Amino acid sequence: MALRPRRSTRPLGSRAVSTPRPSYEQLTTLPAYAQQPVPVAFEDVNGHLNVRHYTGIASEGLDESLVDLGIPQNWPALGHACFSAEHHLTYLAELRTGDLMSARVRLIGRSERAAHALVHLLDDTHQRLSYVMEEVFLHIDMTTRRTAPWPEDVAAALDRRIAEHAELPWEPDVSGCLGLR
Repeated sequence: MALRPRRSTRPLGSRAVSTPRPSYEQLTTLPAYAQQPVPVAFEDVNGHLNVRHYTGIASEGLDESLVDLGIPQNWPALGHACFSAEHHLTYLAELRTGDLMSARVRLIGRSERAAHALVHLLDDTHQRLSYVMEEVFLHIDMTTRRTAPWPEDVAAALDRRIAEHAELPWEPDVSGCLGLR
């Protein structure tokens, strides 16, 4: 099921601009998260990674990437959380049992209470992009279970990472259907 990579479109002013997907080589310049082989238990009847696990592994990679920005795995115990608000999922090439995979995260932007990210799931065995999860996630105050402004230290760390990622030599392959408000 090696699907041909598509160009994504996104609105820019009144016209759509076509942005090619980053190459495997470009994506491997980003840190690897959630590195693992595809386990037998995640295989479906088609002999490849079951659809529900792509999102889970990408989400795990995003969570790991946020730890050094001040968002630890135990953040809810500290009164904060990140909740997913929206996703756009694109399947490009199948991952089969035993294939090595890794998640590469690019932060696109943030608002007072939300952040926008791309998570690219790589098939490291065949050196190709397998899956893209675009996500908008929210900062939640766990005492009220409502959105709240990012803590200042986390906001500053997010801003630094977003600025670093804006300097990457390729455009983000956003879907054009998600954004920050």
